[in-house]
Amino acid sequence: MKLRIKIFVLAVLGMVMLNSCADFEEINSNPNAATKVTAQMLATRLILNITESDISSTKGFLQPFLLGKTIVYTEFDENYQYNLLGRGSLDGLVILTNVEKMIEASPEGAIKNSYMALGKFMRAYKFYNTTIRLGDIPYTEALQGQKNNIAPKYDAQKTVLQGVLSELEEADKLFAQGAKFDGDPIYGGDVTKWRKMVNSFELQVLMSLSKKVNESDLRIKERFNEIVSSKPIFQANADNFQLVYSDVAGQRYPWYKLGNSFIIYPVSSSVLTDELKALNDRRLFYYANPSPVQVAAGKSQSSADTYIGLDPAMIYSDITRIFATGDYSPINSRYSELANAEPVFLLSYPMVKFILAEAAVRGWIPESTAEGHYTDGVKAAMQFTASYTPDNAQFHHGMRMTDDYINTYAVSDKVKLTGTAENKIKQIITQRFISTFLQAPFDAFFENRRTGYPLFRINPASNANVPSDRLPVRWMYPTNELNYNTENVSSAIRSQFGGNDDNNQALWMLK
Repeated sequence: MKLRIKIFVLAVLGMVMLNSCADFEEINSNPNAATKVTAQMLATRLILNITESDISSTKGFLQPFLLGKTIVYTEFDENYQYNLLGRGSLDGLVILTNVEKMIEASPEGAIKNSYMALGKFMRAYKFYNTTIRLGDIPYTEALQGQKNNIAPKYDAQKTVLQGVLSELEEADKLFAQGAKFDGDPIYGGDVTKWRKMVNSFELQVLMSLSKKVNESDLRIKERFNEIVSSKPIFQANADNFQLVYSDVAGQRYPWYKLGNSFIIYPVSSSVLTDELKALNDRRLFYYANPSPVQVAAGKSQSSADTYIGLDPAMIYSDITRIFATGDYSPINSRYSELANAEPVFLLSYPMVKFILAEAAVRGWIPESTAEGHYTDGVKAAMQFTASYTPDNAQFHHGMRMTDDYINTYAVSDKVKLTGTAENKIKQIITQRFISTFLQAPFDAFFENRRTGYPLFRINPASNANVPSDRLPVRWMYPTNELNYNTENVSSAIRSQFGGNDDNNQALWMLK
């Protein structure tokens, strides 16, 4: 649902109160202020925190896509563009201290079950997205500052992920026993939609553990099957976990031109444009603008040859040289011209369909379903893009994606699943990669890290990672942990990486 101004007012009120050291039952000196923080306020703040931490605006909005190789940035030699990950953070977990406060503030009955379920999901989401970046992290002793535990022990990544899976399963059960609740800017408190999200997200977590499928105590295949066979999951684009934008202050699309001084700098990546051209995929014309130099030379805006992506592994001086000529494809104008360009999702129905297709190829669910899930995912991804793009040649360059085109494309020889299991996985991940252009921040990086697809070229002359012939796989531990929780973080570094905290150490889930 669309974000309304009143939601942001509630969010601001909640944030002010959450940042206070005072007891939540105490009131401000302002006699007109709310007498206490409500479960509704806390729910809004928790949900918006997920979207705010993953979806930035203007230049920050593009950073994950530089790492995922769908965008090339030309203003400066950006760290993520050249694979410099640096250090991560545990700060994103702090918001979870409000989960218990939200539950305590909720009324008794079915609604309390909903807030408890939301808290379980928030914990699972935050801990998952932290551990996949760093490795071992505090979990069982995390967030115990009020108990004077300011140096929590680190749990093994396996333990963290077991906890994540358990909390997601508990969240589904609680939502099933819950009722519509207030303070939800995504699904309007609809517990059925939240069950779909919780279970779909668990499928994503399970697939991220594909290298650990033989860990019997994780029950990866069994859990996956239980969800697919008996629990609600995403069934359409309407189920997407996404923010919808409108032309209202504070609610505009993150790359909209108003106040955005960076719109001249992003360029389409050859990693993406080459895939689109090879597949005769009209999303090329929806994602990019033609090269003005090629148009001036007489080429049609409807010709794929007019679209030129830059190699993200190119040294920066060569990028600036080409940028000066103007012979490249900027990202499509609709992203900066439309205040409501398109929703930004963190998890989508097409992504879930690609997860199901991959699971079928891997034999987790009936292999005969692979092609159907894959084809559904391709169609839904294209329909998402088409439905949010006005029928204007400025935005599709005369190459509209009609229903007939989409249906034909999805079963065309270049697109349909074929060949070995490995080739099918390559096709599935490639379509997932294409579907997440300016969507699902960091998904392309994590999927490439897990599967190797699509291929990200390594150029030692430009790669800022050390050594320069490798792509990084993790963020290093934050400096404040090294300074203030030295014993525990050092123990985690020794047990995982032999004492070497660098960006190239394989996490447990990747081994």
